[in-house]
Amino acid sequence: MSETAAAELKKLVKQLQNTSTEEKVSILQILKKDFQVNEAILRESKAGLAVGKLRTHEAKEVSELAREIVKKWKNEVERAKGGSGSKAGTPANGKAAPTRKGSASVTPSNAATPAPVNGKLEPRTAKGDGAKASGTGDSTRDKCMELIYDGLACDSGAPSDLIMSRAKAVEAAIFAQFGSASAAYKGKIRSSYVNLKDKGNPSLRENIVSGDLSAERFSKMTSEEMSSEERRAADQKIKEENFFKSLGAGEQEAETEGFQCGRCKQRKCRYRQAQTRSADEPMTTFVTCVNCGNKWKFS
Repeated sequence: MSETAAAELKKLVKQLQNTSTEEKVSILQILKKDFQVNEAILRESKAGLAVGKLRTHEAKEVSELAREIVKKWKNEVERAKGGSGSKAGTPANGKAAPTRKGSASVTPSNAATPAPVNGKLEPRTAKGDGAKASGTGDSTRDKCMELIYDGLACDSGAPSDLIMSRAKAVEAAIFAQFGSASAAYKGKIRSSYVNLKDKGNPSLRENIVSGDLSAERFSKMTSEEMSSEERRAADQKIKEENFFKSLGAGEQEAETEGFQCGRCKQRKCRYRQAQTRSADEPMTTFVTCVNCGNKWKFS
């Protein structure tokens, strides 16, 4: 029964890759309702990575279901770990299989996910996982490698050796850019760590751990490129608002009914024009709705 459930989980995870939004919702609902998991099988099946990526899916129903499943599975792993003092029920091969709801599952005592502290799940770290960076012959580089590990592992269910291999690749790619453990190298490591640790950007670390985003590509990304889609959209909105304000407080705006507001559908607007590109390009028109304050622009 357990082996059948394990095979079914792997099959469902594989189906998640190239399906329509409607099919993704159906599969996620099955995963949420019918499966109890443990850390060993999450690592083996990569179900945690596959579902975790969907937390930033453009379809709200998919992203919300994915978040609920990740939260549910984390709680199940912690409950199983809390009762892992006895090894009764653990298969002879040492791999615990997922079960349908109502069945018991046991997580191995060497599971990497940290135990809750004061009721809260503590993030994984290199120290907590017993993962030691080595191979560079430079203690500074080894510490930087472990820092990258901490950023990648914080909420991951991936094996520690896989995360360490990704951390080594990232550190090596950054080191190759600067040629030494200079201040610029350390600054890049810190910047990378901060972006990896961002709770609002789980897809960044998941893409690196899964191999979808290479260490070389990541090492050359700016902080803006590393940020989540939501953050980039918010930053762009701030830039546009600031640009509107920077056109000059004393600059005259003409009133017109020639434009219709897309938000309130009213036509009472103020507008002004500015040359924001090269001289041979059309001027940009900035419009503000008098009724609701909505702002937009066009060229």
